[in-house]
Amino acid sequence: MRVVIAEDAVLLRAGVQRLLADEDIQTVAAVDNGDDLIGAVEEHRPQLAIVDVRMPPTFTDEGLRAALRAREVQPGLPVLVLSQYVEESYAVELLAGGAGGVGYLLKERVADVADFLDAVRRVAAGGTAIDPEVIAQLMARGRKNPLDALTAREREVLGLMAQGLSNTAIANRLVVSHGAVEKHIGNIFAKLNLEASTEEHRRVRAVLTYLERG
Repeated sequence: MRVVIAEDAVLLRAGVQRLLADEDIQTVAAVDNGDDLIGAVEEHRPQLAIVDVRMPPTFTDEGLRAALRAREVQPGLPVLVLSQYVEESYAVELLAGGAGGVGYLLKERVADVADFLDAVRRVAAGGTAIDPEVIAQLMARGRKNPLDALTAREREVLGLMAQGLSNTAIANRLVVSHGAVEKHIGNIFAKLNLEASTEEHRRVRAVLTYLERG
């Protein structure tokens, strides 16, 4: 796997690069600003971009804006965002901007090496990895909730799907059978009018609905 890292903190950038190297994941470029991220994506066509939200010059949301531009340069580029905070301005646009291959983790999550590496692989493979705190804050924006048709258990299952858990992991977390989880997910798809499609994965579309409209 070829990865580009965009992170202005030298120690964190080097630490992430070392973690990836230990797993035989190649960092083809490690940069500290959005413009260089775009250049690295154009040059290397990576399989994953790991991007900090706050980078020079204003240290606000340059990373998210650069990630969106990177996806214009390389459509479908998997992006894993790292941040100390939840930046709403572009977060929803990024999360809703493609059918998978997107993650948003708070930087404290990097301290759990196994969870971080799992998120790296999951996002690179086209899945999602969304920090529960990110989900909670995006869901608390006070917008009208179109997911009222879901039961409490279905919303719980969908929330775990948004974190990137598999059906088996959801079953273990909720202490229910695998079949019960499949039934809940089938109900979620039906209630959200997500018909089977060869173009988009219904699971990803359900998660994006949960994040964008919930």
